[in-house]
Amino acid sequence: MTTNPTLADLARRATEDRTRPAYGHDALITCDRLVRIFSADGVEVQALQGLDLLVRKGELMALVGASGSGKSTLMNILAGLDTPTAGAARVGDHDLLAMTAKDRLRYRREVVGFVWQQTSRNLLPYLTAAQNVALPMQLAGARGLARRAKAERALELLELLEVGDCRDRRPHQMSGGQQQRVAIAVALANNPSVLLADEPTGELDSHTGEQVFAAFRTANERLGTTIVIVTHDQAVATEVRRTVAIRDGRTSTEVLRRSEVDAATGDERVVSREYAMLDRAGRLQLPADYTRTLGMRDRVALELEEDHIAVWPDDSDSERA
Repeated sequence: MTTNPTLADLARRATEDRTRPAYGHDALITCDRLVRIFSADGVEVQALQGLDLLVRKGELMALVGASGSGKSTLMNILAGLDTPTAGAARVGDHDLLAMTAKDRLRYRREVVGFVWQQTSRNLLPYLTAAQNVALPMQLAGARGLARRAKAERALELLELLEVGDCRDRRPHQMSGGQQQRVAIAVALANNPSVLLADEPTGELDSHTGEQVFAAFRTANERLGTTIVIVTHDQAVATEVRRTVAIRDGRTSTEVLRRSEVDAATGDERVVSREYAMLDRAGRLQLPADYTRTLGMRDRVALELEEDHIAVWPDDSDSERA
């Protein structure tokens, strides 16, 4: 049984709201009720419908979802390639809705790195691997680095990602996996705060995809770079500690993985748990296979228990009968 809040309750809640830290204050990436609407031939398409997302510094995480769910739109916004229609989006101290064209260009050069799915899109075909990696440093000024220092950093990144032997090769002389690892080195050249990758293993076989993902893990662990990967590859999605699913332009579910040691055998295993996402308006997206299995549609019944909320299929028709 529930009771209506008193005026004292409302006043207390209002005070708590004013004194509570701002949403995402401790996150590197903050998306708050993010909306993106596209218009074409008089038809509006809402690609993002109030999406909330927090990514903390140093995370290696994956975004998954069906085609048209809004994943690529979100990545383009975070990369500074697109602007939201409404809501808020921040990466570090950068407000992605308030940046000028000049700010946006500098942001793309210095704050974020990006790896595309198409291997041919990431590298200039007439430059060697080492020259491709050095180019972003030249374009950004690389904080005063001399030419020799830029060349040394380029070689260090290639060695780190185990493609040092490709330094003098042009893209057509490398395999697809080598090209993608060189592309990761290019994205890391200016020591970005965030590395974004849109389906980076989409054109690769499973073995090569594992090598490319290992390069992302190396960048995350050795350089401390925050990495967000959009993927359909379940092998990649299950290798990260956190996988966020996007559905209908909103974050819907989240899978967290942690290592546990079996007390009996001493063996280490990874335990996964799925969570539904609760947005700032209190809306909950239940997994589609859950609702389908229980025949949930249109509305559900709720019961507030002492330590949880029970969600039941709508049984009002049977009660009337």
